[in-house]
Amino acid sequence: MTILGGFGGGGRGTNQNGGASGNGARGAGGVPYVTERNFESEVMRSELPVLLEFTADWCQPCKAIAPDVEAFAREQAGKVKVVKVDIDKSPIIAQQLRIQSVPTFMVFAEGRPVDAVVGAIRKGKMRELVEPFLPRAAGALKPAELAQLLAAHAVVPVDTREAAAYGRAHLPTAVNIPLETVEQRLAELHMLQGQPVLYCRAGDKSKALSEKLAEDGSPVAFLEGGLLAWEADGLPIQK
Repeated sequence: MTILGGFGGGGRGTNQNGGASGNGARGAGGVPYVTERNFESEVMRSELPVLLEFTADWCQPCKAIAPDVEAFAREQAGKVKVVKVDIDKSPIIAQQLRIQSVPTFMVFAEGRPVDAVVGAIRKGKMRELVEPFLPRAAGALKPAELAQLLAAHAVVPVDTREAAAYGRAHLPTAVNIPLETVEQRLAELHMLQGQPVLYCRAGDKSKALSEKLAEDGSPVAFLEGGLLAWEADGLPIQK
């Protein structure tokens, strides 16, 4: 997908806030609108990934999903810029980007459109759209990446949950070192037959521990999304 012209060159500027500045009006829920006047500065030159919703006053599905759009904008503040484009008030943008119906959601990253979906979507799908373009934490591994490393016998998953949870289900070849004991067992961690990769149920606790260990000079990778993300990708579980 490419822009056919009309908005000037791409490139990145310094606008890093989570919403549009300048003359962009705000909707009732606080999600700003961009127009042909500020599209280049607010979208194409944004340092953050931008999720655009193409909408119109008469669009009933747009109104139905407005709470999801507003909630997503709040949750992703500082990470993703969320804006709206009214196709009736900014027809040139809609024409240039070949918008055929509303709602349509489009992601811009690095000054160009990188993904889009037509139709009403919920927060989970919005997150799925922008996730590939978000900065990744140091040491983060996606489930598919960890699966490849496991197949190459390059890593050892470290289950940081309680022993009972580990006993019910865990990643293949994983060892169990409960979260609160990891820092006292670093020597054991680094003697494993492969690089250790921490994981927990949802990924949040192992991520926080990985960041702390990195600050202390002992970086250890972790599984993004934890066991839940692994299972969601349909990857095997050992019981």
